[in-house]
Amino acid sequence: MRHDSQRRTAMTRPVPGKPSADSEWLPAERFGQATVDAQLRAWLIGKGLLSLRMKAVCGERFALRLVDQWTGLLGAAHKSALRIEDNAGLFRDVEMCCAEKVWVFAQTVVPDSTLCAHPWLAELGDSPLGETLSDLSGVERGAYEYAWLPAEDAVTARALRDAEIKPAGLWARRSRVTLRGAPLLMHELFLPAMGRV
Repeated sequence: MRHDSQRRTAMTRPVPGKPSADSEWLPAERFGQATVDAQLRAWLIGKGLLSLRMKAVCGERFALRLVDQWTGLLGAAHKSALRIEDNAGLFRDVEMCCAEKVWVFAQTVVPDSTLCAHPWLAELGDSPLGETLSDLSGVERGAYEYAWLPAEDAVTARALRDAEIKPAGLWARRSRVTLRGAPLLMHELFLPAMGRV
């Protein structure tokens, strides 16, 4: 677990590991055919903001913490999902925990063009992005896509960086969100402790 002093901000670096190919991401209608634990499936496809759903279950044991934030290069998969031509953007990693156990690792990718239009996105700190956006006008969220991401995938490797026992991969969902037309990409990866208090 990193402390505030260990957070890396405003550094440019490539994203380690292999990025996810677009073909791995399934729309909701195809995700229904995937073999997923029933409890985990309920979290993956459930309605409402994930942070609020976790707060309802965890109460005061819920915590959201900023793990890392940096400027990095956008790969072809990022550009395709975002539908932009930007070459770089802001990456924001957070953990959502219940009783000190990490349930969800979330990574938001904010392309440079979106950050120029909404620079406050770099100043969120430990505030939940989804809840912040829900209070604003002009926000549209695209349909969720789902994927099982292997441990060597870039975002999975970051989610499991401190795990003592690393699973072969994690189930994840992502959605493209636009803020007054400016896109960002939100990934949520569900760790093995999910739903276990």
